[in-house]
Amino acid sequence: MYATERRELIEQVLRDEARVAVADLAERLDVTTETVRRDLALLERAGVLRRVHGGAVAADRGSAAEADLRERAGQRGPAKHAIARRAVEALGDDFRGSVLLDAGTTTGAVAELLSDRLAGPDAQVVTHSAVLAALLTTRGGVPLTTIGGRVRGITGAAVGAGTVQAIESMRPDIAFVGTNGLSAAFGASTPDPDEADVKRAIVRSARRVVLLADASKFGDESLQRFARLDEIDLLVTDRAPSGALAAALEDADVEVWIA
Repeated sequence: MYATERRELIEQVLRDEARVAVADLAERLDVTTETVRRDLALLERAGVLRRVHGGAVAADRGSAAEADLRERAGQRGPAKHAIARRAVEALGDDFRGSVLLDAGTTTGAVAELLSDRLAGPDAQVVTHSAVLAALLTTRGGVPLTTIGGRVRGITGAAVGAGTVQAIESMRPDIAFVGTNGLSAAFGASTPDPDEADVKRAIVRSARRVVLLADASKFGDESLQRFARLDEIDLLVTDRAPSGALAAALEDADVEVWIA
């Protein structure tokens, strides 16, 4: 394979998966890791990507970068729905407790499946997402409590001191939480400080924390950490973590389910 073809393939993988790993590219391209690093260096100088530990991300994916709902809704749809189907298994059959849903597109996929898992009026769903509240309202038989606050247009999530206080006054049986990044050293993170405060409150309030993260989030570190790995009970993802992240999850006693 010519160098130009290699770099075009790297760009394609980056567009499809949002992140590339040196070891994975070396295997796919049947070249050495040193060759891959040289290709990444050239692509970085061309403004195509930004190198991070172990690989690279798109140039516009800085720690404070954040895609809006419409953009994220069109990304990795099959993976998100597979993760959601696996995640709701954590509820078991005829769940009768309380569920707290974080804002996000993967948690939105979970919301679509909840009516088949909840056992009548004894179950309760709570969310601070205006988008998920609207979605759940259209599905009959889902007892719903919404938490108010200032709604961020980019995510549809209510944030602010009142939102945090409301969540801190609750003790949900299980929380489904989304994340922008997940790394061995930094844990789970998100770009916006206000959303990080809300996610942090969810993690600390819930009896069981289920983190939903497709493999494109592995190794990424957004600006604000909201959970250490040892604060997560279960990670549901579409591909098994490897390397340092896999070791760190095991050390933190995080259960991992693969969709």
